[in-house]
Amino acid sequence: MPCYNNIMVISIIVPVFNAEKYLERCLESILLSLGEIDGEIILVDNGSSDNSLKISEAYVKKYPKIITLLHCKKPGAAATRNYGAKKATGKYIWFIDADDEITKDSVSLLVDEAEKSKADLVMMGADRVYSDGHKDYLSAVKNSEPNYKSRFVRYGAGPWQFLIRKKWWEDANFSFREGIIHEDMEMISSLILYTNNFSGIDKPLYIYYQNDGSVLHKQKWDEHAFDIFPALSGLYERFKKVGAEKTYYDELEWFFVWNLLIDSAKDFAKSPEGKPGFWRSRKMLSEYFPNWRKNRFLKQKPLKLRLRVLLNYYK
Repeated sequence: MPCYNNIMVISIIVPVFNAEKYLERCLESILLSLGEIDGEIILVDNGSSDNSLKISEAYVKKYPKIITLLHCKKPGAAATRNYGAKKATGKYIWFIDADDEITKDSVSLLVDEAEKSKADLVMMGADRVYSDGHKDYLSAVKNSEPNYKSRFVRYGAGPWQFLIRKKWWEDANFSFREGIIHEDMEMISSLILYTNNFSGIDKPLYIYYQNDGSVLHKQKWDEHAFDIFPALSGLYERFKKVGAEKTYYDELEWFFVWNLLIDSAKDFAKSPEGKPGFWRSRKMLSEYFPNWRKNRFLKQKPLKLRLRVLLNYYK
């Protein structure tokens, strides 16, 4: 499967920022997975101060026909992904984080599925590996599931969990909001509103390393934790723009509850600087979903989790 109709098959976009510990592992896994498939790897350096740039340049020199190195002056993963997507020439694009890796058969399986199903989005499963070595599995949503769009909206996937048809991405004028973290949260859950051509491969084709030093998992307090609020507001506005906020009211309500009262609450509790996050969460829920305690997805959760949600709400 070298190419399709003389068009480059896939552009793999890798934002690079101080990833010297992991970058070679990531690139080797991509090169192995590409094999004979006609594809390109676009490395987008974001002002790295470690040896990431040196490693990137060495790989470009070794694989000049496959790997391209770009430089993005705007800070943040959103800017680098947007820049890389604009430069991509493949029929499909895949955003891969520099500290992660992919399986040997991932590219061929994803492209074959996209071609067979004519999908704009192909979602894959992923193994999530924690810093202590244990792992769990992030399943893929499949279009064969009943109400698969409902599950997609409340899932909360990362951009790396999708193969994306580039023309669809461009025609819809998608881009990540720059200047904040959680930039993927604002957009990913809304993608399903723009297509019925969706498929999923429920196999671990991606290996996601949850490193303590990554942007979303820092152990120390970071003001960017408050970016959750504009990100969620932006997500809601995307649904409102196409008149889908009522259709997916319960799903969005649950998504807000999970991200404010479970996920972000962990960050808010790290230090005194984060404490305002709790009252801001209460304010946001009161504004968007005043009856969130009756959410049908919340009611399905174990008692322990429901109590945790209430404790974080009143903290």
